[in-house]
Amino acid sequence: MAIGNETRQSILISLAQGKTVIFSSMAGLPCMPARRDMMTGRLNFLESSWCPLQPFDEVYPRVLNKQSGTYCHMITDHYHYFEASGLGYQTPFHTWEFMRGQESDPWQPRVKDPEIPVYRGKNRRQDWVNRHSMNLERDEDYPTTQCFMRAIDFLQHNHDQDNWLMHLEVFDPHEPFVCPHKYRELYADDWSGPYHFDWPSYSSVDRKCYAGTLTMADIWLGKLLDKMDELDLWKDTTVILTTDHGHLLGDYGYWAKNYMFDYRKLAHIPLMVYQPGSPMNGKRVQSLTTTIDLMPTLLELHGAIPSEHVQGKSLVHLLGEDGTHHDAVLYGYFAKDISLTDGRYTYTRQPIPDSIAYHHTATPVISPQTPGQYEKAELGVFLPQTRMPVYRRPERSRRHHNAPDHHLLYDLANDPDQKSVIRNEALEERYAFKLHELLKRYQAPEWQYDRMGYKQDSLHIDRGIG
Repeated sequence: MAIGNETRQSILISLAQGKTVIFSSMAGLPCMPARRDMMTGRLNFLESSWCPLQPFDEVYPRVLNKQSGTYCHMITDHYHYFEASGLGYQTPFHTWEFMRGQESDPWQPRVKDPEIPVYRGKNRRQDWVNRHSMNLERDEDYPTTQCFMRAIDFLQHNHDQDNWLMHLEVFDPHEPFVCPHKYRELYADDWSGPYHFDWPSYSSVDRKCYAGTLTMADIWLGKLLDKMDELDLWKDTTVILTTDHGHLLGDYGYWAKNYMFDYRKLAHIPLMVYQPGSPMNGKRVQSLTTTIDLMPTLLELHGAIPSEHVQGKSLVHLLGEDGTHHDAVLYGYFAKDISLTDGRYTYTRQPIPDSIAYHHTATPVISPQTPGQYEKAELGVFLPQTRMPVYRRPERSRRHHNAPDHHLLYDLANDPDQKSVIRNEALEERYAFKLHELLKRYQAPEWQYDRMGYKQDSLHIDRGIG
């Protein structure tokens, strides 16, 4: 299992004869920050918010192509890759395919407004335009299904070649939870309300459409694995399956992600690995891992070497035997709380009220909602991994919903659901020091220390927030 920051993505890796397959089944959260962590092996939320891939980023498809000549291909229906605020993530791949129609993907052009039923929850015009172009009772009309179909086609045409990497990433299960009736019927979905309802607001939900959408994705994942059986790919294919983050389904009174405390159920994500001949196949590894480990892992599997700027650590040694990996890892959102875990405890440190965070980017994207957001930005050399000047834009810190006036420490062994905050001065101080140490290890900008109530040179611990 892996605990990481906001971000994870599903991965299937194949090597042994130099092949790697990556596939992702994501559930939302700040999507592009998670993918940037995954592709660069760096903990980017300490210095940047949602943004395009940066020109100075060292990303695994580009490194693999340069060092080992690995052919890299991406298949996705994740339309955020193709928006201005998420541009560039597909360009390091040799080839890529984009399956259209998820959520509000600006896909089908219709000047006339579509017919939209009276609905409960959320709704968007473009989503209904897209739906009207699909047969919603036919699996093959869904982008998720089309992604798996394209992956099966890739395997069919390339299984007898060596030294390739396929990155398959599917958007579902993600709102809106649309799927054929046959999948919802598996869970006795008896919704009979007067409103259309398959896109819940961030509140409690009382439909089975999430389970149905998840089942559709699971069935088509099974078809991909069946193709691996048929082509005898398991003999030379390493498989890594993970995701970017969890998704609350009414837990703690919350729906979805982003605005609440970063519970273990959001941060502790699946990581399943198969490697031909590995003694750890089918076993549980207790080592602590994180999303940024995926990039150096892919490099090592293909015989490439990461630069000194990569902060993650390859997982390859864990395929041979369980052992030590990370002593603790950081996770969180840009400008929000910062959390750590060592596997036994989680410690969440909240920002000082009204403190300022700085988003760094060499590719500023101006939002139509806030056109003046870069008027107060500075331009300079601010980041340790590059001498390229970048913009530094101020943004006010925020806390999670219903945040208390103190930092949060939980004992996962005795309180896995994080219901009882520990108030132990010595233990809190120990983890406050550990978080400070990790900020240094991951090259956090100087302003993060002030924002989190630290002094960078002489550590002062304040158990309150101010």
